[in-house]
Amino acid sequence: MKYFAVLIVLFSVSRPIQAQEVQPTWESLAEHYDAPQWLVDSKIGVWFHWGISSAADPNRPNDGSWYGRNMYGGGKKVAQELSAWHTKRYGPPSEFGYEKMIPLFKGENWDPDSLVEFVKENGARFIMPVACHHDNFDMYDSFHPWNSVDMGPKRDTLQEWKEAATKHGLKFGISTHLYWSPGWFRPARKYQKQGTPEWTLFNMDYDPKNFANQDSWNKHWYARSWEIVEKYDPDMFNHDSGPYPKNEFPQFIAEYLNRDLKENDGEQTVVFSTKNPDLNRKAFTYNLERGGAGDIKPDPWMWATDLSGGWFYRATATNKMSIPVMVANAVDAISKNGIVMLNIALTGDGVIPETQQAYLNAFGDFFRTNGEGIYGSRPWKTFGEGPLKIKDGRQGENHKDFSQQDIRFTQKDGVLYAFVLAPATEDIVIKTLATGGLLEREILDISLMGSDEQIQWERTSDALTIELPENLHGKIVNGFRIHTN
Repeated sequence: MKYFAVLIVLFSVSRPIQAQEVQPTWESLAEHYDAPQWLVDSKIGVWFHWGISSAADPNRPNDGSWYGRNMYGGGKKVAQELSAWHTKRYGPPSEFGYEKMIPLFKGENWDPDSLVEFVKENGARFIMPVACHHDNFDMYDSFHPWNSVDMGPKRDTLQEWKEAATKHGLKFGISTHLYWSPGWFRPARKYQKQGTPEWTLFNMDYDPKNFANQDSWNKHWYARSWEIVEKYDPDMFNHDSGPYPKNEFPQFIAEYLNRDLKENDGEQTVVFSTKNPDLNRKAFTYNLERGGAGDIKPDPWMWATDLSGGWFYRATATNKMSIPVMVANAVDAISKNGIVMLNIALTGDGVIPETQQAYLNAFGDFFRTNGEGIYGSRPWKTFGEGPLKIKDGRQGENHKDFSQQDIRFTQKDGVLYAFVLAPATEDIVIKTLATGGLLEREILDISLMGSDEQIQWERTSDALTIELPENLHGKIVNGFRIHTN
């Protein structure tokens, strides 16, 4: 059955492109790609990093979230230290290789239904589990022999994630990091023997330095990726990229879009995201991983960040971004046409650690009070004002505290929303909303979300001043509705 699935995948790859509406060129993709309404309305989703390395001893030293690579050593200090630790804890890599970590990964307490219910209660509107990380291990029923159905937890995790998402009314996405794996496993290659099952796991048939130019690898990547589309029909497909398949990449995106357009009467309902900054960003949804936007972006984009401090679970990891800063960063991103993606690093047995639950609970508190001004909103004329400046681009995300002078705006259904990104201790002054400024209409009324308190305010040519309310229900961020004529 699995080999038959491969034939179906390869046949679909060879379909004549003249029958497609979207052509496999960056120009055609940029012309046709349009982020669907559900993504722009949802504002927040969760990413699940879970796999073999999640089950390694949780008290291990920093592994860079690349356990399968760094356990084999190498030039970097983090790899040398992890390799020495692995040798002491499990045995030398020559005897206890990454493949012998798989039986440790059991997922015995993994309950996708309760996990999806929990993240939905705390604001998430879509999920995106990792289907395959750099370690070449598929977390689903794959034709590739190293997969979670035949090994480890012996469950089709993608199918179970999707069923839980569907039950709770959330969109279902997947993330694949497969493309890196031939080069990623380079330090492990010296331990492999031809003819063994491990030869396939460690991608020994592909050039670790030149795999991006190998037709055999690019076609293999395409077949593995398309199998996910055919079997699980994801609403979102995220490709973790540095290198990417030059020809197969635009072809894959075009096939994914055309399949969707055909099934939905010409309307795009799926999302394709990736983080390569050198590609035409109008051809996909740009993943600004651990980055930020300095201003409003013309197209929807994703801010992807991590709750655990290391993408994959490690008990000794700490998140350098505080809870208040993360919530405020999320509002900042949304005010600039961003979508927030929070990574959850599940433990090996499949649960969310308490430290990460605390972040999620804080988001839940925020959305229960302020969700009206977030879900379905759009950027206003300007993102806001205040002294804290956000660096534009991938990496370098903000870790600095916001102040009550940092204000962000959204709009929806004729209402302007102003969010104060830190608990206010004095009257709130918003210079952008002074008379004669960007808000040309007269303000009729201002109210505090989550409160029935009568809000007192004054608008002059200098600023809009909101008298400090008696009770601020938002523990971190407070949002005001501003009704105009």
